[in-house]
Amino acid sequence: MSGVKDPFEILADEITLIRRQVDHLQRTSLDKDEAEAFNVRVAEVLNSLAEVAPALQKVMQRDLAQAALDVRRHAVEAAQGAAREAIEKSHAESLKAAKDLSRAAGEARREAWRWFGGFWVWLASIGATGALIGALAVFWLQGHADAKAFGEYPRIFCTSAGGQIVTNPEGRRFCALWVDPPTQSGG
Repeated sequence: MSGVKDPFEILADEITLIRRQVDHLQRTSLDKDEAEAFNVRVAEVLNSLAEVAPALQKVMQRDLAQAALDVRRHAVEAAQGAAREAIEKSHAESLKAAKDLSRAAGEARREAWRWFGGFWVWLASIGATGALIGALAVFWLQGHADAKAFGEYPRIFCTSAGGQIVTNPEGRRFCALWVDPPTQSGG
């Protein structure tokens, strides 16, 4: 024979293989009492696992909430520290700049006194102050003068001031200024 098995030999080999597997299963499988005890133990373990999962979840939630609070607290503290440092640095820089500007202004004032003479600088500053006060006085008085002219000549200034000349039932005319003008209807 050339090493090719006929179907009968193949069937015999398969049956032998099945017998060996059945023998092996019989040697390694549990008997009825062992299987019942194993089943009870597996059920107990599963019940205890069912109780552990919610407790574990609660502990994890508590720990996560505490970690979130700690992170927030540390972030706030870090932000406050950074802001405090930035304010202190800005304040120090502002003070330094103010001192530098004050020193520069003093030097400029001394130079101006040297170049233009103290009296002339003083006289010019007094003149500028007087001119400013005079301009403000004229501006303030101009409004009073306009009001006085309106009171003396209402016929001339009524319409230019936004008023309207109205005749009353007795035939006398007066200038009326609307404080709240009536609304015009579109129809």
